[in-house]
Amino acid sequence: MKIAIIGTGNLGLSIANGILKSNGATSMYLTKRDTTSIADFEKFDKVTVTNDNRLAVQNSDILIFAVQPVHFAEILESIKDLLTENHVIISTITGFGIEKIEAVIGKDNYIVRSMPNTAISVGKSMTCICSNEKGKKRIDLTKAIFNRMGHSMEIPENQMQAATVICASGIAFWMRLIRATTQGAIQLGFDAKEAQELAMHTCNGAASLLIDSGNHPEEEIDRVTTPMGCTITGLNEMEHQGLSASLIRGIIASYDKITEFKTK
Repeated sequence: MKIAIIGTGNLGLSIANGILKSNGATSMYLTKRDTTSIADFEKFDKVTVTNDNRLAVQNSDILIFAVQPVHFAEILESIKDLLTENHVIISTITGFGIEKIEAVIGKDNYIVRSMPNTAISVGKSMTCICSNEKGKKRIDLTKAIFNRMGHSMEIPENQMQAATVICASGIAFWMRLIRATTQGAIQLGFDAKEAQELAMHTCNGAASLLIDSGNHPEEEIDRVTTPMGCTITGLNEMEHQGLSASLIRGIIASYDKITEFKTK
């Protein structure tokens, strides 16, 4: 596949790294207005770094847009005359719906919205995907791209805002939980490096248990709790202090904020 990433900022870089690590492209164009920060990618034979979006579009089939929302319509306008039946437009841009994209380039294009997270750079992204009517013919192709860098799920477009909170903001939420576990381990006597290693790999193991078994979290909790034991005592104290409630309230607050941005 010939892939272009239009707007190689933090997310664009994560996607580029994920594609390179998974050997997911025959060629890749990376664009940015100032290419200084991405110049190192030119060491890869299949990568071209440029500030020319039109050049990238002309030499690619899969166009992944990761620009700031305020610049997206202008960029689409500047390249729409180059779009052909071979192009698939994949937008990772929050709050810029399919209808707005169609208003610029027309409905007769393969348009897909995707919401990966920064774990895409290590092949562990949870990516949600939706499309316009024509783009449904390229959903399997899009999922194949992102499944090489984690896991993907097709959802209705009206759930993309919520998916952004759970999957993209969710990376930060889980990082904070890992950090809190690390701090607890330090208080119990481990040094900082050991504490983080314990927290990271325990978190990874918990997620892997659910992914591999398909079990509900409570089933796995039941396996490690015994009557009057230390695990249930700790869990109950966490709940008394509002662990689940505060996490849910944080998720809802993030959703309210992203919805506020959309309506402005």
